Amino acid sequence: MDAHPLRLKVQSVAAETPFIRSLVFGVDGGSVPEWQAGAHIRVSLPSGGDRPYSLMALPDLPEGTLALGVLREQQSTGGSQFMHALKVGDVVTATGPVNNFGLHEDRSPALLFAGGIGITPILSMAAKLKAQGIPYRVHYAGRTEGLLAFLPQLQTICAESLSVHYDSDDSRLDIAAALGDAPAGAHVYACGPAGMIDAVKAAALARGIPADRIHYELFKAEQPSSPDKPFEVELKSTGQVVTVAAGQSIIQALEAAGLDVLYDCQRGDCGICQCGVIEGVPDHRDVILSDDEKASNKVMQICVSRAKSERLVLDL
Repeated sequence: MDAHPLRLKVQSVAAETPFIRSLVFGVDGGSVPEWQAGAHIRVSLPSGGDRPYSLMALPDLPEGTLALGVLREQQSTGGSQFMHALKVGDVVTATGPVNNFGLHEDRSPALLFAGGIGITPILSMAAKLKAQGIPYRVHYAGRTEGLLAFLPQLQTICAESLSVHYDSDDSRLDIAAALGDAPAGAHVYACGPAGMIDAVKAAALARGIPADRIHYELFKAEQPSSPDKPFEVELKSTGQVVTVAAGQSIIQALEAAGLDVLYDCQRGDCGICQCGVIEGVPDHRDVILSDDEKASNKVMQICVSRAKSERLVLDL
């Protein structure tokens, strides 16, 4: 099965800020797949691997096209560099849409926080909420004026439901105040830098908002808090014990031992490699499990996560 079944041809490219470009693609030899607000696709890179980019419901987007927003990262490992070099007529391959950041299905109000390029899924959510007639407010934060991408499009979508914040002046985002103005029962969504997401989560929990109403998206896997150490994995089904070396993932160790393992992204954000933990304490490094799921130590993503204990007994 082709991991990147979509062939996307660049229809247009625009500089939204000095660092962010929008790219509009047509599907080469096929039709645009259905997708919901919060979904992303993974674009394959010439050097191998792929990178995730959120789909955007831009106003006046031509029918039969998909739009992405891409930040040119200073510490680029090749993904943003490649995407920023694309020209009209170029073709890339990508996965179909995946959505780990979908909107709630009830008609509760929503409070949306976006920082920097994190606006891309939030913009689509705002468009969907507006179309459904569900109350919402978007808080969009950036360092200084001129660096916020897709602001005209957001203003078209949101009108009075948009609040813009700059770190450089008095409009700086006050997360606690924004949450204080939220209607009762609101769902909270955040996408952007890890620090902003952590601040939104902490403030929302402190305000008594249930954890299952706090939603966030962070594509980058968590960095290890300490140097990797070897550990053992025991398979519950057979009792086989496999040693995972310091520079090796659990999946790599299992495959080296001749075992067939189901996985896909190897970055901790698709959930395909998730397995149960019978004994031991995982060192969670994924971006898909909730805080409660991580704290339970009952499941883990074996593509990126490791062990805090000397041995893990896995439901494999």
